[in-house]
Amino acid sequence: MWRHIASNALTLFIVLLFLIGGAIVWGSGQYSAPGPLSQAICLRVESGSNMRIVSNTLDEQGAVSSPTIFRIGADYSEKASQLKAGSFLVEAGASMEQIIDQVTRGGQSTCGTEVVYRVGVTRTTIQVRELDPSTNRYAEIARFNPAEEETPAAYTEVKEEADTRYRALIAEGVTSWQVVDALNGLDLLGEDYADLPAEGSLAPDSYEFSPGDPVASIIDRMTESQTRILGEAWANRADDLPLNSPEEALILASIVEKETGVAEERRQVASVFTNRLNRGMRLQTDPTVIYGITEGQGVLGRGLRQSELRRETPWNTYVIPALPPTPIANPGRASIEAALNPDTTEFIFFVADGTGGHAFATNLDDHNSNVARWREIEAERAAN
Repeated sequence: MWRHIASNALTLFIVLLFLIGGAIVWGSGQYSAPGPLSQAICLRVESGSNMRIVSNTLDEQGAVSSPTIFRIGADYSEKASQLKAGSFLVEAGASMEQIIDQVTRGGQSTCGTEVVYRVGVTRTTIQVRELDPSTNRYAEIARFNPAEEETPAAYTEVKEEADTRYRALIAEGVTSWQVVDALNGLDLLGEDYADLPAEGSLAPDSYEFSPGDPVASIIDRMTESQTRILGEAWANRADDLPLNSPEEALILASIVEKETGVAEERRQVASVFTNRLNRGMRLQTDPTVIYGITEGQGVLGRGLRQSELRRETPWNTYVIPALPPTPIANPGRASIEAALNPDTTEFIFFVADGTGGHAFATNLDDHNSNVARWREIEAERAAN
């Protein structure tokens, strides 16, 4: 009898082991398998939250097949105590394992509300936008010029949220003075930047920051990025360029940047200046005259006078025989690469063509014809 009972107990124990093992295998498969989410969502984890709250939220949004397995997986992987506050973009089909990795890894939020400080050549604007997880595109909530408009309530509200992200978006062609002036004026950044970086040394790009960061933290990243971009472009430059150093390349790139905003034109514009340098011709480019007047501190805000075209400054390329002594702005990567790999052309002139681009010419007669057409367009616009 006792032997029979023992045999049954052993059988039951083995069955239980199989059941437990099967449950573990099944649960493990559920944990790492693609999840049921059919459309991306933005998961917001509040400060002080826990895995039970997160798992229930995910269950309500249809992102996990089992909140219990989610919590067990977090405990088993020893990540339950590593939960980070923020907003996280959970992609369609994300597994529970992937979601737990996201919400415990830390770093910047990957969705939700973002404030973008757009530092441009003529103005700085502030944009509040929110990522739509279903389309992975941002929807604008508010945009304003802090120098001219009242602060909208949307901006004030999102600044109070812990998971709001911030970035400074620096446009190509801004001067170092404009960058420092704009960043020093941002209320969310910490210690101001007291120095003025060398003109051209800052890489225009998008830079994330956290409230309280010193302005130097952004300036340093911009400087490191521009140094890397210029070094790579110089190493891959075309042969026989009339440029003796990376510094001269940066000067030419800044002129290209200020002369055209049309991406397809950059290498053509660069070819004009390259051809002029090779022939010993003055560059005769208006942006250098403007820089000689403003020295990068603000915008001229009017047309150039004939007397200013003749006035001698270190940067006036109607007067000086070659490149100016410094860049006249901070060029982007595309302009740097264009200056070091210009198109092969015979062009030595260009003028605006009325479409936002330029008309190029190989001789003075054709250039004068292009200029005459441009004057007609200007006259027509002034009359309308």
